[in-house]
Amino acid sequence: MEVIEALFARALRLESPWEITKVEFHEGEGVIKVFIDFPRGSVFCCPVCGKEVKAYDTTEKEWRHLNFFQYACYLTVRVPRIDCPDDGILQIDVPWAREGADFTFLFESFAMTLVREMPVNKVSQIIDVDDNKLWRMMHYYTEAARQQEDYSGVKRIGVDETSKAKGHDYVSLFVDLAERRTIFVAEGKGSETMTAFTQDFKAHHGNPDDITDVSIDMSPAFMKGVEENLPNALITFDKYHIMKVVNVAVDKVRKAEAKQQDLLRGQKYVFLKNRQNLTESQLKTLHSLESMPRLNLKTVRAYHIRENFQEIYKEETQEGFERALKKWYFWATHSRIEEIKEAARTIKRHWSGVLHWYDSKINNGILEGLNSLIQAAKAKARGYRTFKNLKTIIYMLTGKLDYAKVGLPT
Repeated sequence: MEVIEALFARALRLESPWEITKVEFHEGEGVIKVFIDFPRGSVFCCPVCGKEVKAYDTTEKEWRHLNFFQYACYLTVRVPRIDCPDDGILQIDVPWAREGADFTFLFESFAMTLVREMPVNKVSQIIDVDDNKLWRMMHYYTEAARQQEDYSGVKRIGVDETSKAKGHDYVSLFVDLAERRTIFVAEGKGSETMTAFTQDFKAHHGNPDDITDVSIDMSPAFMKGVEENLPNALITFDKYHIMKVVNVAVDKVRKAEAKQQDLLRGQKYVFLKNRQNLTESQLKTLHSLESMPRLNLKTVRAYHIRENFQEIYKEETQEGFERALKKWYFWATHSRIEEIKEAARTIKRHWSGVLHWYDSKINNGILEGLNSLIQAAKAKARGYRTFKNLKTIIYMLTGKLDYAKVGLPT
């Protein structure tokens, strides 16, 4: 038995005064129990002042550890309390687990790795741990790791919303565009989310006055929030959301015209995809419709206006960009297609933020990529019960948090 105990002591990296007194193998239960104790007269460091003090009394505690082979492993330990002359009676900190935890650091590190890759309920089944305990672990480490974050260097952010579940309430994501990481998650999508962000930003050594650029959609709430909370930030309306305004207009034209023209029915993506991305069949359909001038299809004309709008972003100078945008606006507003005219008027109302793209060259493409990771996780998990759970998952997947700073082995 001494060889087995020595093997487990090496595997657990135990240091004096801790020692393994026995190992029990319960084959029927699929469990290995490792008993850990310390010699009489051992001294321990006070968790407050660090002074070495002898044990005052003990209590027995148990922690789940990583499996040994296919067997669940538990550490059963006689944990001492000390009577420090300066700080009174205190329980000591053990080196293999955090205070109040049911698991060792190594087990928690393993569990945290798994929950980044698969749904929590699936991890719960694999490692035989209640999912509520897993969520508590995830909340603890994520909140602790966020407390260590320093946002003093953040200058450019992107803001967008994502739904908690399909068709349900929204959460707003704030992303550091330089580091490609989520730095804040807020419930809702109103201007108050920007206020909540600035408060959190300051709590992490960030200065709202230092933010120079913000990429957002054309949400009045986000615009109001930027104006009230980020005094030196210039707004860029990202290309994706501006293009969405044009796409929505084109599809409205198609839907209305399809009521009289059967040729347009079921052809939504022929007119919403870029020409070079169309399938051979879709391209053939487009060419066919374009070659029917006698029909004078509004949808085809709207599609050409859409294509021209995309060309604006290829301009090589700021003057060329603004000139092309003005030319497009004139064409769109004189198109005699009401849906396209309204899209142009929407862009005109946000003119400065559209133009600022040429200077900032920022957009929410990074945020859209992070959002796709979140949506994939939500789909696999079939949603999350609470905002707190969703927020934790978002930070874990897209926050680039350093969990090693809060004691989690990597």
